[in-house]
Amino acid sequence: MKGVVFVEILEMVEEVFGMAKADEIIQGANLPHGGAYTAVGTYPHEEAVNILVSANKVTGVEIPVMLNQFGHHLFGVFAKGYPAFFEGMAHPFDLLEKVDDYIHIEVLKLYPDAQLPRFDHEREDNVLRLTYISPRQMSSLAEGLIEASAKHFNVPLDIQMRTLDSDGSRVLFILTSPK
Repeated sequence: MKGVVFVEILEMVEEVFGMAKADEIIQGANLPHGGAYTAVGTYPHEEAVNILVSANKVTGVEIPVMLNQFGHHLFGVFAKGYPAFFEGMAHPFDLLEKVDDYIHIEVLKLYPDAQLPRFDHEREDNVLRLTYISPRQMSSLAEGLIEASAKHFNVPLDIQMRTLDSDGSRVLFILTSPK
């Protein structure tokens, strides 16, 4: 997993819970790097899981809730750091349909060894069916990104999630936008 994810999750933890709790979470996660990550480095995703588990123990916030919150945080980072991804788009569907075909291609140019989730999509009128596919099982992070995209474009979305595989590696998001 790319270091930028680790840098931003620790940034969010510090913003939300404060420096003292962030230090407690890092200590409780028993991280081989001691919580020192570089944005361009690559680290085992298990370390991110350890951070989330430790954060849950320290704060009582459930992991899916924290992942969702992280999705909102990460969207803000993307919107600020990569405005070109948002050019010419007026609706969350415009952005979400381009995740695999445009955004992830650009991410791989910057980080060729990144292991990204896949998003298959099918659109019919005001409904977008978006299938999240990843062995990392972080669909709550994707949900947070989707919610943040709706907020960014000021478009209300009805979001339904359906787990397609028992391990959570495939999740269908059915997004409905007002006509």
